[in-house]
Amino acid sequence: MENVKTLVKFRVPIGNQAIELQEFVFAGGGMPMLRTRIREGSRFTIFDIDPVTAAQWGKALSDWAAAQPGMDGTGGGPA
Repeated sequence: MENVKTLVKFRVPIGNQAIELQEFVFAGGGMPMLRTRIREGSRFTIFDIDPVTAAQWGKALSDWAAAQPGMDGTGGGPA
């Protein structure tokens, strides 16, 4: 049996997709994976990524968000 732990759930304000990130560990052991579940209506997209890929993807998302207008703490978006 697998061990799945929900890390975060949220909805995208534009499009209303439900996103859930889970830590997923196979019962036989091995490397923990990050499971990404995206729900759009009745359709699900689910995929598992390793820690190295998660770090690369997370950095790319953070870098992009930080470069957007209003993301520098001067107003217009989250700091």
